[in-house]
Amino acid sequence: MAGMGSGGLRTTLTALALAFAACACGTASPPPAAAPPVPKRPPAAVPAVDADYPPVVAAQPCDPRESLTPLSPMPAPGSMPPGSTMARILDRTNKKLIVGVDQNTQFFSSIDYHSRELVGFDIEMAKAVGRAIFGEDGHVGFQFITQAQRIPKLQSGEVDLVIDTFTITCARKQDVAFSGDYYDDGQRVLVPYDSTAKSIDDLAGRRVCTVRGTTSIATLRAKNVLTYAADNWTDCLVALQRGEVDAVSTTGALLGGLGTQDTDTQVVGPRFTDEPHGMAVAHGADDFVRFLNGLLTRMIADGRWQELYDTWLRTPFGKEQSGKPVSTYKG
Repeated sequence: MAGMGSGGLRTTLTALALAFAACACGTASPPPAAAPPVPKRPPAAVPAVDADYPPVVAAQPCDPRESLTPLSPMPAPGSMPPGSTMARILDRTNKKLIVGVDQNTQFFSSIDYHSRELVGFDIEMAKAVGRAIFGEDGHVGFQFITQAQRIPKLQSGEVDLVIDTFTITCARKQDVAFSGDYYDDGQRVLVPYDSTAKSIDDLAGRRVCTVRGTTSIATLRAKNVLTYAADNWTDCLVALQRGEVDAVSTTGALLGGLGTQDTDTQVVGPRFTDEPHGMAVAHGADDFVRFLNGLLTRMIADGRWQELYDTWLRTPFGKEQSGKPVSTYKG
């Protein structure tokens, strides 16, 4: 750059710098795209509202464990009394007894991971009813229902029978008919292992999850807790794992089933309710109730009930096992 003065040199260098900058800007990589927003997951359980609770019914005092006198003698399988509810089921074209059950209640009614078959205490009871009517296996059609659907499904005739950890209460007896007690239980609480709560009394003012339309949610309403509601028990477990609630509360065997799915939880405290459980049918099917009671008393007498209990319920009940259920029968 001979003959160029210092001012001209500075001007030239500045121009070159600007040109280089412009060139660099033109070849730079574009800024990274913004990451898409992470969808907000819905909560597994939400604060309970009035519609989640069973309606308050002014029920006449009754004995929940009282049911109709068992049918005796029992008819031979495959030969039901003419005109009976059982005969109508036997004579169907599809040859199916339709039973409403849960699909995710460990030990009672859940889908086995390996076989993909429904298994559990309630499933075996349903199969026993099917065999007593048809004389062989393969005649039970299972319909998955939520706890809140149990009574409506029976009243609409969509199912013949509900076997779904169904607590017998005097209020519910006004809506459906129950067999005798086929297992006893009571409400407790499930908490994380590091929880300081040791009973329902320690959960005052804290979040406790249970399922809509159950006796468990009705009981919690009278307790000094913040009741959260879900559609099924596994949703309550997910809510506990996420920290959305501090505890889950229902009957002890159901909580024991949830505990096997998450060993970082534990069932604590004594039972604070007494709950007999029954098989349920629609009102007007008294003959079916007597048939169920005849089957139930026979299974208790010949040891089949105890065998099913030991297979499915001994583990969740543990030392709290209730032994054979006791009912009273009349009418």
